[in-house]
Amino acid sequence: MLFRFANPQYLYLLLIIPIFIGWFLVTRFYRQRQIKKFGDYELLKNLMPGVSNFRQHLKFYLSILALIGIIFIMARPQFGSKLETVKKKGLEVMVCLDISNSMLAEDVQPNRLEKSKQMLYKLLDGLNNDKFGVIIFAGHPYTQLPITTDYQSAKIFISTIQPNIIRQQGTAIGAALEMASKAFSEEDISKGQAIIVITDGENHEDDAVSMAQQIAAKGIQVNVIGIGKPEGSPIPVSGTNNFKKDKDGNVVISKLNETMCQEIARAGNGTYIRADNTNNAMKVIQSELDKVAHEDVESKVYSDYNEQFPPIVLIVIIILVIELIILERKNGLFRNFKLFD
Repeated sequence: MLFRFANPQYLYLLLIIPIFIGWFLVTRFYRQRQIKKFGDYELLKNLMPGVSNFRQHLKFYLSILALIGIIFIMARPQFGSKLETVKKKGLEVMVCLDISNSMLAEDVQPNRLEKSKQMLYKLLDGLNNDKFGVIIFAGHPYTQLPITTDYQSAKIFISTIQPNIIRQQGTAIGAALEMASKAFSEEDISKGQAIIVITDGENHEDDAVSMAQQIAAKGIQVNVIGIGKPEGSPIPVSGTNNFKKDKDGNVVISKLNETMCQEIARAGNGTYIRADNTNNAMKVIQSELDKVAHEDVESKVYSDYNEQFPPIVLIVIIILVIELIILERKNGLFRNFKLFD
């Protein structure tokens, strides 16, 4: 049986429990310090025969237990009670996004990187119960977003991507492909799996073609979106009106390496498409992903859940009743009994 909380966000309220306990202990310590100012604490205890420290501690911790119970009630613990077989197409997509400085070139609007991010937003809008992740790369690859089905969070992560995240410049496509291939769920081979590389292919450093072949041999398709134009464009220097220059003072022109991009896609049994200022590139890739998604895959999911909070309600009520019955001061009728001392 599957256990879950219907409203797990309320569990964050448990963070206040240590605060309450700390406040109680500090106030008790301060109170004892104040009493000691009047004389020896053990002697003063005899002058306060009705005071019971144990009862005060017991009442407080019973209240804490009741509060914890109330938080669990709000979170609604549930057990899955009914298994249902559902059919859906399975797909896992990892995107390898080039964020080298050349991606700031403006031969596509607003620039290569921002255009790439817009395409990824469009891709996410077309996914349904599919998994999605992002690898960013320049001289080295890094996992920007582990594979997930949380598309809203994915869009937030994508929006923060800028070239300065990775300082070492370059275009390590092969390393990015290798990292992406390892991110897929090995235990769920029923899902179609595909990698999308978005790059201008400039300053290519490693053997991406060989890596694409190895990945394709595992049944993972490698598609490539070439971003930019073959004739090239200068690279703006952030925060200025200038363009990047080489050591001789000449303006650097960043050109799309379309031949290399095509070779990677061919080796990965995928499709190559050049991105322009329309949405045609993503439409083509989405069409390819539809082909990769395997036919209906059966899986069993819990469709009904039984609420488990009623027993907790009963326990909380019992705790609160006990807490009310226990007085902070000793009852004179039972003074000779040492049950709570």
